[in-house]
Amino acid sequence: MYSTQTPITAFDQYEHLAVLEERIQQDETLSSSLGKDYIITPDIVIGRQPVSDEEINVTTTLMQSDSSLAKLTPLRQMNYAHPRPILHASISCKWILRSDGGKNARTEALNLIRNRKGPLPHVMAVTAEPLPTRLASLAMGTGDLDCVYHIALPELQKAIEEIDNEDQMDMLMTLIRGRRLRDISDLPFDLAL
Repeated sequence: MYSTQTPITAFDQYEHLAVLEERIQQDETLSSSLGKDYIITPDIVIGRQPVSDEEINVTTTLMQSDSSLAKLTPLRQMNYAHPRPILHASISCKWILRSDGGKNARTEALNLIRNRKGPLPHVMAVTAEPLPTRLASLAMGTGDLDCVYHIALPELQKAIEEIDNEDQMDMLMTLIRGRRLRDISDLPFDLAL
């Protein structure tokens, strides 16, 4: 179980950042040059524990304990004396988005992308922002976020229809059809991938 204060350095792909942070704290020149912006504590983290060979071989024998294969993967528990969990997903939560609201979530996403050693976790954001034009500041882009999830997307769509705001509806439909915005009910299914 991970708390809301679990830093990314607790996970296999980012454990090297703890060493880097320690060195930066000890060296003023490094500290003034690099800062600490690469260490983040996401709002929600979902990790996956490494698995034993017994779990791998549950339906058929794939791994022999004496095999020279798959000795470097962090998913195989026996490869490390102290296996670390693997970060499966990082979720940034923003109730609403100010004019720069998407910036923080995007910065977190870019740090996860740039600083990893190993596979990229799912990088997502959840929001209750009522304005599609502000949602676009977070949802549109080059793919630094997998997707943005709205806590009440059908209700938002209905509300915009009722006030008959064509610009906001056009933007909302652009985000939905462009596969950049989904309802929160889609999130657990997307995490299963």
